[in-house]
Amino acid sequence: MPALPPIANLQAFEAVARRRSFALAAAELHLTPSAISHQISKLEAQLDIRLFERSAHGVRLSPAGEHYLMHVGAALNAIATATDDLQHGIRNSLYVHSAPSIASLWLMPRLQNFAQAHPDISLNLSAAHTPSDFALGQADIDIRYGIPQWGDLMVEPLFEESIVPLASPAFITAHKLNRVEQLLEVPLIQSNVSVVQWSDWFGRFSKVKAPERFSLRFDRAQMSLDAATQGLGVALESAMNAGGHLADGKLKAPFGMEKSIRVKAHFAVYPERHARRPAVEAFLSWLHSEAAKTRALSQQKEILAFWSANP
Repeated sequence: MPALPPIANLQAFEAVARRRSFALAAAELHLTPSAISHQISKLEAQLDIRLFERSAHGVRLSPAGEHYLMHVGAALNAIATATDDLQHGIRNSLYVHSAPSIASLWLMPRLQNFAQAHPDISLNLSAAHTPSDFALGQADIDIRYGIPQWGDLMVEPLFEESIVPLASPAFITAHKLNRVEQLLEVPLIQSNVSVVQWSDWFGRFSKVKAPERFSLRFDRAQMSLDAATQGLGVALESAMNAGGHLADGKLKAPFGMEKSIRVKAHFAVYPERHARRPAVEAFLSWLHSEAAKTRALSQQKEILAFWSANP
């Protein structure tokens, strides 16, 4: 294993990167600014790369520093959390990382069920678009979104989703939406990270091409859905993620659920060695149980929607 930098130097680096100030980092770590500067210099010398760009206006991370912080910050947080758990007598901790939208829209409303079923497990949940690094011990399980290309890991699909245009009832009424071609005349909301884009949807359900410009663009499904509920346009999103909005009547599918593209895009991912951990086994079992309930509920809603449209 390559020689690791002293943890004091890494802590100094993380504090300066987070606070964007040598003085504030020094106060936080109960050191002098010169001591912090010395630790950063030693770290940069060991790595043979500049981590910060200094100027009269302050200090900011270099591109290499930004990349290094992403991994070092997560590793230091994992160490701090594990230490805290150990000091408080917690032996059965579970670290779950997730894509942001499924974490907030699907996972969070269900976590109470897991906590009640497994009161002995201390669950730590983090969310970010960047996948967790299992080599750094950042997570036990990662709920990832996208096309599965993680050959060295165990990959378990959670559910099939329907990607469908969604808009507020008021927006649909105001624009009298009932034909696909009308989408070219109204604002469309672009979800930048979605595995299904407007061009895919238009290619499947229309003879016209999708527009090249969009009124709004977001990198999170939740923001796209919120924009649609506010009447800012039509979003192309997962009906699963939008389940709460659909149930509350804040969003509707103007062309029906039959105008949807089905995909498997959410996966539980973990190293094979993690599968033997009791907490991991418990969470995966619960996760698949909740996913099965979601699939069953989705099928029931689609059947009801079909018969409502075809009495």
